[in-house]
Amino acid sequence: MSQPPPFPPPPSQPPHAPQNWPAPPQQPGFGPPPAQPPGPGPAAPAVPGQPPAYYGAPPVTPQPPTPPVHPAQPMYPAQQHPPYQGPPYQGPAYQGPAYGQPPRTTTGHPVGAVLLALCVSFIVSLLYSGLILATYKDQSVTAANTLYIAHAAINALIVGALVGMVGHRNAGAHMCGAVVAALGAFFGYTNSLPLVLAESQSPAAIGDMMEADPFLPAKVWWNDEMSGGVDWFSPLGVVIAAVLAWSLAHVIGKSRTRA
Repeated sequence: MSQPPPFPPPPSQPPHAPQNWPAPPQQPGFGPPPAQPPGPGPAAPAVPGQPPAYYGAPPVTPQPPTPPVHPAQPMYPAQQHPPYQGPPYQGPAYQGPAYGQPPRTTTGHPVGAVLLALCVSFIVSLLYSGLILATYKDQSVTAANTLYIAHAAINALIVGALVGMVGHRNAGAHMCGAVVAALGAFFGYTNSLPLVLAESQSPAAIGDMMEADPFLPAKVWWNDEMSGGVDWFSPLGVVIAAVLAWSLAHVIGKSRTRA
């Protein structure tokens, strides 16, 4: 096969052709517009099996915005905490007394107060019995009743004062003091009758009385020898002794607590 003849070369242009002359300088704003830079040429025909070729910069494909990336937190090992344990039980809180009221305390020695009052009441009763023994021959009924009431009151005042000072606000001590004062008034009178009987007759008469009627002193204390009825001065003295002893013990015990 024969090859095609080569293309003839282009005719050469003379060196002084007008199109080869340099362009004269132009004033700004006059003359033809400046030449634009050559743009990208036409795309070459695609070859099967190869990606299309482009001239110039490749086209930029818009990408979605990338979310901000936060720095990763350092990983710490899990800390083991002990189980929660509440505070130990301490019981109900102390509530103080209301404003303007003194604190209620039960200090004092109630047993000691009752024992001391019992001893003192016994001594006072013995003194009263001795006074009756010394003056019974010259006593009238009115003088005997007056002396009996006075003894009951004195015995109650002494017992109430002792119970209040030693037992303070203890209600049981106050009640026991009232009983002690009442017994002191009763036994102060009844113990004087055996003494009078022994002085008027003989000491052996006390034994005879205990064999015949051991409650004779109590019957004499209760009965009225003149009218034959009840001698109301006897229970009256016991009541006066109990009331005075309780009242005085309560008042003194209350004041001792405040002090």
